[in-house]
Amino acid sequence: MIATTAAVLLTGGAVIGFLLAVLGAGGSILLLPLLVSGAGLPIKAAMSLSLLVVILLALGNLGPYLRRGQVAPKPALVLGVPALAGSWVGGSWVKAGLIPEAMQLGIFTIAALLAAWLLSRHRERQPRTREGLRSNAILAAQGVLVGLLTGLAGVGGGFAIVPALVLLAGLPMPLATGTSLVLIVTNSLMALAALGHWPAAHWPLLLPLVGGGAIGAVIGQRLAPRLSDHRLRQGFAALLIGTALLMGWEVWRRQPVGSGLHDLSALGSPPSH
Repeated sequence: MIATTAAVLLTGGAVIGFLLAVLGAGGSILLLPLLVSGAGLPIKAAMSLSLLVVILLALGNLGPYLRRGQVAPKPALVLGVPALAGSWVGGSWVKAGLIPEAMQLGIFTIAALLAAWLLSRHRERQPRTREGLRSNAILAAQGVLVGLLTGLAGVGGGFAIVPALVLLAGLPMPLATGTSLVLIVTNSLMALAALGHWPAAHWPLLLPLVGGGAIGAVIGQRLAPRLSDHRLRQGFAALLIGTALLMGWEVWRRQPVGSGLHDLSALGSPPSH
């Protein structure tokens, strides 16, 4: 059983590291369900461990983008500063116990479906030569929402950051990817600090996740120049829909007996005598 769990985490870490390398997204939105459904962790511990792993993997993938100068400071500040505020607020709500686990999983499910929709609609566009006040305001507002998602559901937010940087800030995909990695690191650090929960009891899970992530990152960095962004986004969107269905099942499974969802499942059953 332990060997099977380690193999699942190693494989999941490799997929996440690969996606972060080529898209600048896809980390914790795949990692959280892996830890909750695959490793059986409670949601709070899974969130903290997920954020920590994503920070490490994003930092590991950031080097080549920094060396190539593929980080845009101004859009990073416009989106990133509001995201930090949102991360702190969302994480503080979770720490105070204001958000039930079922609601956190529900928020995550919605976020995964939103990510799939954004990725399926996204198309590479020519960079814009001018930035309007309206676009910056929308970018900042999206930063707040991304931050709240990070704090409430433990997602780094790259799935929303990359399309926002391309469509609103007019960045080409490689520049948006490098900028997204910076924002994922800062956003996740803020959420982890707000949660105030260090997953020390689950350190053994860190090794296969980070090890697999490192393997996936090396492969992704080598293949990134040759891969079609459009095909990658299509595949990732399909993976996200599967993830959303899995987490939706977790929401239903964790409902207490006698709740509305379980009552619905009992409709049509013959009465007992």
